[in-house]
Amino acid sequence: MEESSVERAPDVRTLTLEAFADTVIPGEKRWPGDRAIAGVSTGGGSVQAGALAVLEMPEGGMAPALDDVVAALNIHAEHHRDRVGLPTDEEVPPFTALPWADRTAVLNELTAVGHPEKELWTGLALFCYMAFDTGAHLPTAEALAEGHPGLTLMRFETPDADGLWRFPDYSYRRPLSKLHPDTLENGSLK
Repeated sequence: MEESSVERAPDVRTLTLEAFADTVIPGEKRWPGDRAIAGVSTGGGSVQAGALAVLEMPEGGMAPALDDVVAALNIHAEHHRDRVGLPTDEEVPPFTALPWADRTAVLNELTAVGHPEKELWTGLALFCYMAFDTGAHLPTAEALAEGHPGLTLMRFETPDADGLWRFPDYSYRRPLSKLHPDTLENGSLK
């Protein structure tokens, strides 16, 4: 049986988490009808940098809670939508349906000092930053080879041909200390 050439629509969880991640570090739309990414920036944002993969990593501990987080975020989005008088959009989850400025307003409220859920939403945002700033779900050399948007934007240095990073020019343009006499060529001590 052949697979259909029509892609399966993203689920509520994916659309909501992508919209959240795009609000934290925006990127450009992946295709013209992309609803999760608002398209307020050029280049890749945290979605393209792998925010969902980082959120779902077992090491981070967020994965088991993501369905509840998505439900809570969409309830907050519904309250915001109703409070400011935006129309209901049944095509996508409530947070995804919000215009970017309203997504930002919801996140500003949820991460404000004194909000009872601040730690949850700030933590979720940090995972999105981690995806963009480090590509935490990928080996660094692989992320660089794939053109990871955050590492590329920061001009993260690529490894030498053997896959190791060496820095012949000191960041302060001078060595900070003398090498220990027992230092091996690979940088380890005997």
